[in-house]
Amino acid sequence: MSKRVSFQHSRRPSLSRVRGAVVAAGVGTSMVLGVGAAFAADPASAPRAASLIDNGAAHSVAKQAAVQRQAAKAAETERAAAQAAAVKKAAAWEAPVSRYVLSASYGNDGARWAHKHSGQDFAVPTGTEVQAAHSGTVVKAGPNGGGDGPAYGNAVVISHGNGVYSQYAHLSRIDVHIGQTVKTGEHIALSGNTGNSSGPHLHFEIRTSPNYGSAINPVSFLHKQGVRI
Repeated sequence: MSKRVSFQHSRRPSLSRVRGAVVAAGVGTSMVLGVGAAFAADPASAPRAASLIDNGAAHSVAKQAAVQRQAAKAAETERAAAQAAAVKKAAAWEAPVSRYVLSASYGNDGARWAHKHSGQDFAVPTGTEVQAAHSGTVVKAGPNGGGDGPAYGNAVVISHGNGVYSQYAHLSRIDVHIGQTVKTGEHIALSGNTGNSSGPHLHFEIRTSPNYGSAINPVSFLHKQGVRI
């Protein structure tokens, strides 16, 4: 009896399974490609990101440097203005007292003076601050008019160079000494009523020498220096 030999044939996968596999494979491939693309995007964008960061930092540094330059320029301008003001003040003249009433003027006649009045009187209370009318060096300071005579009482004389001197008399207190350098507006004494004086005031002279007898009109002189009293 002959044996029947049976052959088993592999079943061919159904069309739906094939399609499912293909679709699944496609999705997988897409996912892989997408992920790859995503990873691939990072290296490409990194230089651009770095460039943006570098540009931003450079802009920030440049802006800060500009602000610093502006601040330095403003500070330099302020320093220059302060120096100019200091030079101007040193070169300027001013009244020897801040608040006053003008009394006896230069050239007045009167029984109190042996000759015509040699200066300008500023009526102020005793103890009023007396300031240097201009920068210079103290050449006289003391009682007896600093050597010019008892009529002046306590007095100070300052040399301003170029043959110009200022004198401050009838002082109650002297706060400078011979040889001392003073600046315009610097405190030098307190006003008073010493010497030949009819009441508290400051006697102020402009001279062409440190000594009595060389006085010129102090008001006219100060006017030429831009000082109105």
